[in-house]
Amino acid sequence: MTDSTTTIAGALSDLSAEGIARGIGSLVSNDRLKAGVRLPTVRELATALDVSPTTVGDAWQILRRQRVIDTEGRRGSFVRSRNAGPSIRYWSVPTTGDAIKHDLCSGVPDAGLLPNPLAAITQLDESPAVASYLDRPVVSELEDLLRTRWPFTPEKITMLNGAMDALDRLIAAMVTIGDKVGISDPGFPPLFDMLDLAGAETLPIPLDDEGLEPDAVRTALDAGMSLLIVQPRAHNPTGVSMSKRRRDELATLIAGRPVLVFEDDHSGDVSGTGLHSLGTLIPDQVVHVRSFSKSHGPDFRLAAVGGASEAIALVEHRRMLGPSWTSRLLQKVLFIMLSDPDTEASVNSASGVYASRRGAVVEGLADRGVAVSGAHGLNVWVPVREEALAVPMLAAHGIGVARGRPFMLDAPDQEFIRVTTSALDHNRHETQEILDRLAEASFGESSPFDELNGGHR
Repeated sequence: MTDSTTTIAGALSDLSAEGIARGIGSLVSNDRLKAGVRLPTVRELATALDVSPTTVGDAWQILRRQRVIDTEGRRGSFVRSRNAGPSIRYWSVPTTGDAIKHDLCSGVPDAGLLPNPLAAITQLDESPAVASYLDRPVVSELEDLLRTRWPFTPEKITMLNGAMDALDRLIAAMVTIGDKVGISDPGFPPLFDMLDLAGAETLPIPLDDEGLEPDAVRTALDAGMSLLIVQPRAHNPTGVSMSKRRRDELATLIAGRPVLVFEDDHSGDVSGTGLHSLGTLIPDQVVHVRSFSKSHGPDFRLAAVGGASEAIALVEHRRMLGPSWTSRLLQKVLFIMLSDPDTEASVNSASGVYASRRGAVVEGLADRGVAVSGAHGLNVWVPVREEALAVPMLAAHGIGVARGRPFMLDAPDQEFIRVTTSALDHNRHETQEILDRLAEASFGESSPFDELNGGHR
């Protein structure tokens, strides 16, 4: 029995989840459990207290929410420093500063390619209902339209404030401490952060050119995975999209197992490729999240969530204690935009432009000796010799890129940076100079491209 287990067991009288949480909180406040101390595992403490692991797990959830402890996946749980800020990967991603002239790190759409919402706003009813607390959370005409366009027949649909809000709420509703969650590695840093905060044990799953590797998914299933988070197309950061064949393979592995799937379709209609959703084959095990931020505008803060009803119902019930619904006024604007042929044409045009820009960057890097994977979306995952040298070197030339390490769970053999291509017009001279600098960052101080050109640009 560890020292922390002995200390905790000797101080508790109330062995309910709330009592255990209060007792440990008191030990931390009285400095009997110091910051940084590793706490016993859920099973170890449950054995010592002669209670169920579920009771201790619930206590850990309370302590985590109260920011008394930090849970770090396989490393375990630790007493949190009172002066510590949140350990968040996401905020270590951007390269910022006054010297940055070319923002290739933020992953945002090109503002000039977003459809103008003014025409849709002017089409609103003369007096739209904006005063009700009791209406349904989804505007009925928008739900009807979404159902006709959903990749499978969803048991339930709701609207939330963007893809990250949706996934944060879904994870909070469905993940408890110790749950094993499969997720791509590399993947999107905020999702890693959300799972850490939920106390999940993350199971890193590598990708190939067709999506998540089936053998790794099979291994995660055998290890007790209860949730799988998938980016079905335009994977961030790699640009990989799941093929139809891979969808079929993964659906066969998952079907009938006690596993829920969250699909993060973050780029939606500007992904540059069709969607192969697992929900078309295992609809009762999938919750699909469709964002409209990159296609119709980030400030709308709108994402549709549809699929297996249990998770969505839990989110809606919990949300009733807070904001209750996403602006129905904005939902009506979105409905008008989704129904408008001109807006649809604008979105399709933007998707083509993004695909062209990404393709030109991939081709330009290939011409300079740098090979990258993935074919879709707004980002390119560029290999570099050393991230710690590449990022400041590019910043010194006014180019901001995203550090690769926050996008990876396991320590990598190869280092990367993420480059957003959405605003890179390949016809501009400065874009060619940026590609030269990216090639330098990939190979170090010089690249094969320099040698081919005799060292001259």
